[in-house]
Order: sequence, then structure tokens, then C-alpha cells
Amino acid sequence: MRPGIALIGRLVCLLAGIWLTCSWLPVQAATTERIVVNRFSGVAIEGFDPVAYFVDGAAMQGTAEFEANLWGAVWRFRNEGNRASFLAHPEIYGPQYGGYDPADIARGVVIAGNPRFFAIVAQRLYLFSREASRDAFAANPERFLYEVGKRWPALQEQLSQ
Repeated sequence: MRPGIALIGRLVCLLAGIWLTCSWLPVQAATTERIVVNRFSGVAIEGFDPVAYFVDGAAMQGTAEFEANLWGAVWRFRNEGNRASFLAHPEIYGPQYGGYDPADIARGVVIAGNPRFFAIVAQRLYLFSREASRDAFAANPERFLYEVGKRWPALQEQLSQ
């Protein structure tokens, strides 16, 4: 589904007061922000718990009961311990490059990562837009990180504050 059609569909659903019944429409991530967030809710990484990637080794959904606001985004966690760990060390647990795909950044573009495609390399979380990007990155992270290091500062400047 094209992003414009999805946005129009969501607006129609919102205006009609049937938001919950329109769950078939894809939710688009904002790609003009320093942190990838849902443009409707402000929730980062689709509500997945960033600490769970490290603790559980899996993408685990957080809950609204355990939320924190940081860097202009709402972060969700599975429990209070994960929330506390994130707030103590967001630079470790937060996704690198604001949740944008490092394989795409290495190519010179910013594309929101999908929290279901992730890798932890050198104790840092990376999210990828597609499985093939994750696999390529995992095979040679040093090469990608070198390219990202050259391109990210300029790309980051293009993103809004």
C-alpha cells in the first residue's frame, strides 16, 4: 500500500471515529525525525522494549504501563526493571542511529528500521528495514559502520531537531 493512500485511509478512519476498526492500514514511521517514531502516537520502535533485545535476545512488545519519555519519543517496556535500565543507559539500550537502518545509511539514505529485524553488535542495538539488510550487516559490520560513520553526520543534519 502506498504511504499516501495509507495516510488518507487513517484520516478517514479517524474522522469517522472508527480508528480501531481500521487496523488493517499500515502505520507509517516518521522519517523526518532524529528518532524513528510512529507519527500518530509518538511511540518509538513500534512499542518494542529496547532493553528486551539485550535481556531476552528477542523483539518483545512493551506496554503502556511501563513508558518513558526521552529524546522526544515515548518508549515502552515490558517491566519496571527494563524501564529503569534504559533510563540509566539510553545510549546503550536505544537503537543506534535513532532506529534507522545502518545498511541504508551506508548507501546514503535514511529508512526506518523494522524492530523485528535487529542485530546486537559490540553491545549496541541496530534495527534494519528488511531481513536482507540485517544479514548483510551481520556478515561484515565493520564495513557498514565505516560507511555509516562517513555518511551519518550529513544525513542526521537533514533530519529535523
